[in-house]
Amino acid sequence: MQLELISTNQTLFSGEIYLIQVPGSKGSFEVLNNHVPIVSSLESGKIKIITNSGEERFFNIKDGFIEVKNNVVNVLVTT
Repeated sequence: MQLELISTNQTLFSGEIYLIQVPGSKGSFEVLNNHVPIVSSLESGKIKIITNSGEERFFNIKDGFIEVKNNVVNVLVTT
């Protein structure tokens, strides 16, 4: 699945991922391939990404939004 993780002034990550875990406003959740479409606000916390090659990456955020549709994940955050 394709991820675009963007802060207010730069692209933090762009590429293919296996999994993303985010701090949703109603609790933490994960998105895998073929996830149902969703839009959610994000709270302060840590985003975890696992790339298709198995690399783990972490990003601390203040807040933001996530949109998932057709195996494309767009995340806009404040860091």
